Amino acid sequence: MRGWMQAAMAAMALAAGLSAMPAGAQEKPLRLVLNVGLQNLDPIASPSFVTRNFAYMVYDTLVAMDSKGQFRPQMLEGWKTSEDRLSWTFTLRPGLEFHDGTPVTAADAVASIKRWGQRDSIGRRLMAATGEMKVLDGRSFVIQLAKPFGGVIEALGKPSVHVPFIMPARIAESTPPTQAVKDVVGSGPYLFLKDEWVPGERTHFRRNPKYLPRDEPADGLAGGKRALMERVEFLTMPDISLRAAALTQGEVDYLEYAPFDYLPRFQRDRNIVIAKPGGIAQIVGGVSINFNQPPFDNIAMRRALQAALVREEVVSAHGLPEAMRNPACLSVYLCGTPYASDAGGDIIRSPSIERAKQLLQQAGYKGEKIVLLQPADSALINPMALVVIDLLKRAGFNLEVSTSDWSSIAQRWVAREPIEKGGWNLVPVIYTGFDMADPLSNVAIGYNCTNNQPWGYCNPAMTPVLDAFAAESDPAKRKALAADLQKLAYEFVTFPLDGQFTSPAVWRTELEGVIDFGFPVMWNIKRK
Repeated sequence: MRGWMQAAMAAMALAAGLSAMPAGAQEKPLRLVLNVGLQNLDPIASPSFVTRNFAYMVYDTLVAMDSKGQFRPQMLEGWKTSEDRLSWTFTLRPGLEFHDGTPVTAADAVASIKRWGQRDSIGRRLMAATGEMKVLDGRSFVIQLAKPFGGVIEALGKPSVHVPFIMPARIAESTPPTQAVKDVVGSGPYLFLKDEWVPGERTHFRRNPKYLPRDEPADGLAGGKRALMERVEFLTMPDISLRAAALTQGEVDYLEYAPFDYLPRFQRDRNIVIAKPGGIAQIVGGVSINFNQPPFDNIAMRRALQAALVREEVVSAHGLPEAMRNPACLSVYLCGTPYASDAGGDIIRSPSIERAKQLLQQAGYKGEKIVLLQPADSALINPMALVVIDLLKRAGFNLEVSTSDWSSIAQRWVAREPIEKGGWNLVPVIYTGFDMADPLSNVAIGYNCTNNQPWGYCNPAMTPVLDAFAAESDPAKRKALAADLQKLAYEFVTFPLDGQFTSPAVWRTELEGVIDFGFPVMWNIKRK
């Protein structure tokens, strides 16, 4: 109770600070508290969810996923395909305009797709299957495939990291995909207020008065994106109790993820709504492995790591009710999603510390130092990371834990420095079903042999199966191939899992029109 009172007092102090911010319109801004601070503004260069959230405010997509998981035209008026499904013609909606006043053209779309296609797992495969991409006129372009590719629309409508957002050709063509763009120019429903941005702390937006929404209801990421709030603010609060108190006191409107310890309190509060994410909106934890450096270039070491991840212990760290966690799930695609199965699941079915010790001994491990990066500011990752650290130490791994904020860790994560120069071996991470439900985007499968940081794994046996999946369009055959890919991922230990769970967002009841999608959707919201 004392901690709660202190947090409430801190929330009142926060309110004073927030009221001193640039006022913009007279209307109270919509305030969202993010899980971690925003440092990188480029959704192609950055693999972070926080950057994805930012990008959906200022950029737009050609295709979007609705609440049923279906893909619908967004910036596009529509598309048509040839009988052999090798030629795809896309036409933009008329009247689309970037924030700098220039029209959105087919050339912008082509340049943006090409930049994204150098970085993203599905994007790379789409580009590899493409013979030519050409502009027909100001609003139309063609993707001419050189070989079958069964997921063209799914690729262009990919909802999470990395999303094929559209930016001006002059920016997309001049900025390598691994470098952040210097000029944020989108065509989305909100304008980024760069002068008010405090990296890692707060990000401000203003309604884009020239945005042209689709003439249909908002539905998931699809439909009419109507910016009904004049201003939106993204805030960062490392202190979990402060987040909870700020929401309860009405100083903020929306938390990207509810602090788990406060869920019972929120459930009793009639002024708060708790989201109900399921299926593709659920989350899975895992450990990113550096395959480019010892000791995890040794498959025996990876199998020892996998055996040490007792999922029940890891997921229990959040203190979630049983209905919100699923440590028994044996699918790398997440249980409750279309490709979910138990294929190859016996490998991970019964993890144990004793089994991990045996495998370490068989691997010939001599106690070499292993650097693990711990993101202490992530309310979701950090509790699980602490348990992972404990499990690995109990199994006999000689860990050197480097604790930092997620933004700093993300920069080290995508680099390829040796250990003595700031490199790493392991990074606990989380992903949603949006990232994991499709084999071509799944981090345990889709980056195979692409040499794309930080996913350096390469299993030659997986390559032909991935190629077959990418070319296939029959749903039943795709599902069988997805099961084969899951088996191969588990055998090679590309991404050891440490448990599936649900992490709901929470917002105040005075907000009307909130889209419960699985990550923050800031359009369609107004105050009652």
